[in-house]
Order: sequence, then structure tokens, then C-alpha cells
Amino acid sequence: MTTLTVDLGERSYPIYIDTALLGQNDLLKQHISGNSALIVSNETVAPLYLEKVQSMLGGLKHEAVILPDGEKYKNLEVLNQIYDGLLRNRFDRNTTIIALGGGVVGDMAGFAAASYQRGVHLLQIPTTLLSQVDSSVGGKTGVNHALGKNMIGAFYQPKAVIADTDTLDTLPDRELSAGMAEIIKYGLICNADFFSWLEQNMPALLARDKKALTYAIEVSCRTKAEVVAADERESGKRALLNLGHTFGHAIENGLGYGQWLHGEAVGAGMCMAAIMSEHMGWMDKQDKEKTIRLIEQAKLPSKAPDSMTSEQFLKLMSVDKKVLDGVLRLVLMKGIGKSVVTDEYKADDLRTAIKLSS
Repeated sequence: MTTLTVDLGERSYPIYIDTALLGQNDLLKQHISGNSALIVSNETVAPLYLEKVQSMLGGLKHEAVILPDGEKYKNLEVLNQIYDGLLRNRFDRNTTIIALGGGVVGDMAGFAAASYQRGVHLLQIPTTLLSQVDSSVGGKTGVNHALGKNMIGAFYQPKAVIADTDTLDTLPDRELSAGMAEIIKYGLICNADFFSWLEQNMPALLARDKKALTYAIEVSCRTKAEVVAADERESGKRALLNLGHTFGHAIENGLGYGQWLHGEAVGAGMCMAAIMSEHMGWMDKQDKEKTIRLIEQAKLPSKAPDSMTSEQFLKLMSVDKKVLDGVLRLVLMKGIGKSVVTDEYKADDLRTAIKLSS
């Protein structure tokens, strides 16, 4: 078993990566300090893995809340189902919320944990590739609003992340590709060698080779753990993890949440960032083409949706967490493995990039 640590002093926590982790009862219970737990899952994941997690809890008092599956349900109305489960069972401040599912479940369960009685314990058991390499690590939690993605939320760290790679066996191919977007992101922002490894090993990853997947998950989690430890609340370096996300969030919102998967939108968003970086003279044509080629190799979209206009993009991107004092900061690239957070671009550069990406 691979064990990494997110180093946040007294709030540090482990990330466990291996096969068959859902059969190891002590692994879960050692991170539960109280005598009760609420498992939050969804209609797709619960039939597959809920009983395994329940058996790991032994005689501990526990209940489950099963949410509808999909990004379109990541909102305040559905979030109330978690609060209802907590209050109906009279769970106190020493309870533990266990997020069993992908990024939507993890984000919503995490926000419920951050806000119920002003904070209860949280464990993440991510079951999708995207959640294993990105959303379960780092403490970002929240829900979407009709006017913007993830605009309501909190930074709230879990007690542990348990990433059982066997759960990827039941993951649809489209979801697997969506997770590849976040893995590619880590190569683009700071690890050119990892990007080269991905170029050589993408066929093995898409074929679900366990050795290749475990390595990619480990490198991704280690990178994110280091970034989060250095900048937990995204005041500096952590913003690099948003490569492709500002464009991608606009796509998700503009098309309607759930039409494109998050990773699909981020894949197209990273291509848009590469096109803009080349247009500004920051990234050479070869690196731009390598970026787009790898994203296409991962079976992800590489172009903006035809149905979205430049004005729609600009409007949606103006309502983004990266806007500070009315100025939108973007993550752009000065080469593979060399990303920067910047507001040093002209409005025409952004408009041109959007047009070139369609």
C-alpha cells in the first residue's frame, strides 16, 4: 500500500492508495474518533460499494444518505438531504461523515461536514479516477449555483483519503477519460517528465492497467499534496491547479451542468489555455500541439463547444473564483511543466483564444 501525507501540521492526514482497501476494516475505523457515522453516496455507487463500507464499520452506529447521481444535483436543495439525515438521526458534533463516490459526492459531503454544527469529522473514499487524483485531496468542498460553479463552499480537510483502485474496475470509459484530464494537468503545470510518461503510457492507462493507474494516481496525489501543504487556501501556488478550469467551468455552466463531465470540460479548457499561451508568444507551437494531442489521445474534447459564443464565455468567466478586484486571473503556460497564474493579458488575447478554440 502506498501512503502519502498532506502536511498541514496538526491537521495533516494520510492518502492511502492500493487495491482491496475496502476490505480492510481497521483502515477505516482508526480514523473515526466518535461512535457514529453517516455515509453519503449516490444511486450509482451505493449498490456497488455501500455494503462493503458498512461492514468496515462493524457495530458502529451508522446511517446512509443516497443522493441522485450527476453534476446537475450538486446544489443547495440536494445538499439538504445530507443535513436531513444528520438531524433525523440526531448525530452530534463527534460524528464522522464518510463520502463514498466521485467528485460531486465528495464535494457535497465535505461541505456538509464543514457546516453541520460548525464542523464534524470527514473521511473521503473516492471511487472515480477524477476524485482519486484530485477532488478528494486538498479540502475544497462546495456546491454549484445557477450563476457559477463551486461558488458556495468551504476549505475543509478530511481525516484521511482511502483510494481503492479496484473501484475503477466498474467505472465507465467516459468517466475514466474524464479523470485523465486532471492527471494530464499535473504534468502540464509542473512536471514535464510526468507529461512525457503519460504520452508513452496513455494506452495502458485507458486499458486500465493497474500498475500504470497506480503510478499515475500516486504522482498526481503527491503533487497535489505538496501544493496544498504549501498553499492550503489558494492564495498563491495552489491556483496553478486551476489550469483549464476557468474555461472549463464556463463550458459546464454554459451547456448546463452535467452535459459535459467536469474532466471533459477541463480537457477542452486546457487546450484553450495552450492556444491562448501560444497566441501570446508564451508557449511554442510544438508544446501546444503536444498538449492537444495528449488530451485527444485520452479521448477528451480538445475544442470549445460550437454552441457557445465568445460573449457567453466572457460573461461566464467573469463570475469565477479567480476574479480578484474585478480582474480575472488565468493559468497559462510558458511550456510543458511551466504554468503561471497571470492577469497580464489583453482582452483581445482572450477573445482571440476563444475564437481559435472553436
